[in-house]
Amino acid sequence: MDVDEIIFQAEEHLEKALDHLRRELRGLRTGRASTSLVEFIKVDYYGAATDLRALASLSTPDATSIVIKPFDPTSLKEIVKAIEVANLGINPQNDGRQIRLVLPPLSGERRQQLLGKVKEAAEHCRVAMRNIRRDANKHIDQEEKQSTLPEDQAKAAQEQVQELLKKFEARIDELVRRKHKEITEV
Repeated sequence: MDVDEIIFQAEEHLEKALDHLRRELRGLRTGRASTSLVEFIKVDYYGAATDLRALASLSTPDATSIVIKPFDPTSLKEIVKAIEVANLGINPQNDGRQIRLVLPPLSGERRQQLLGKVKEAAEHCRVAMRNIRRDANKHIDQEEKQSTLPEDQAKAAQEQVQELLKKFEARIDELVRRKHKEITEV
């Protein structure tokens, strides 16, 4: 494997880790209603774990509520059960045709809990990215030991991987800063 391929793979894996963080942060509740809060909840639909967004139309008629209209009315009970299991801190209101989630205002304590979850998710992402860097450096070392890569090029490649990691860590910091602002906004 040549250096360009190692770096390309590392960048690809770093991007996947960042996408995972984005999805996790999207699922965290802020001060206003968003369908992203519930769209990836897994519902047991005929024995298969299915994303809620595949089973129902999701909308936010106002800033504090989410309306879920199942495509199949028989799945209503399973959707309610999945929302309760997801432990969002919101009680689903079922009227027989649709489900309404009314988001209560966030308390100061709940905001602090959410900020802790944001920091935790960001730290998991950073650890994953450091592991990606370690693996890329290991591949570079293997190439150097097999004498297919001179020492100075191996050193330059490792520095390139480190710069790539710094760039992605800056993007993590930006995501965390934006989410922090959303959560603390009253």
